[in-house]
Amino acid sequence: MRKFIVGGNWKMNGSKALVNEISGALNAGDFGPVEIVVAVPAPLLPLAREKFKSTIGVSAQNCSQEKSGAFTGEVNVDILKDINVDWVILGHSERREIFKESDEVVGKKVSFAIKNGLKVIACIGEKLNEREANQTMQVVIRQLEAIRKELSEAEWANVVLAYEPVWAIGTGKVATPQQAQEVHSEIRKWLAANVSQKVADETRIQYGGSVNAKNCGELQSQPDIDGFLVGGASLKAADFVTICRCKL
Repeated sequence: MRKFIVGGNWKMNGSKALVNEISGALNAGDFGPVEIVVAVPAPLLPLAREKFKSTIGVSAQNCSQEKSGAFTGEVNVDILKDINVDWVILGHSERREIFKESDEVVGKKVSFAIKNGLKVIACIGEKLNEREANQTMQVVIRQLEAIRKELSEAEWANVVLAYEPVWAIGTGKVATPQQAQEVHSEIRKWLAANVSQKVADETRIQYGGSVNAKNCGELQSQPDIDGFLVGGASLKAADFVTICRCKL
């Protein structure tokens, strides 16, 4: 039985006041079997780890594949671990598109983070023109393969995949539950054929792309959707609490 996992990706938003507000709402909530991870901007990570109760994960939104050195502006795994951050989001479409991170770079980052003790939310997904050209699985498999070739079978235990159709991120457009389920199911079949049946059965696959308090209920009912990676709605305490409670 895969444990449902909801991640909140604040992106380049937030403040000390928002950390206090969201942590207060989540710390007081009952979310049953749902695992919660909150990804705040890097300067807010120490405060977030202090304020969120220990059962709520705190995640960085990116980290380097380098151990240390002359990489101005980057954050390494050891710094994150030193402030008790246990997760990192890697391969988000904005990192791929705006910062030109290739599939290969994402794969190496995922591997480096896991080998050095972090758990990873690894993002995959297609653009609108790729979906319209019926290339969704071609793109997703290419992104998955770059990760697969860097990991041992055992290391997949520390990976959560986040399927985020790029055309649905921050646009208000949402894949229908059937569209999302279809891709999630195909990802699971690919894992079974190319990694192992055990990894396919146990790897959690989140859906991300304009998930909100109104559509989360129908989306979570799909058999291969194991959670959400939430953007804008994670900045609103009431909405994020509703999404985190969607399995109750």
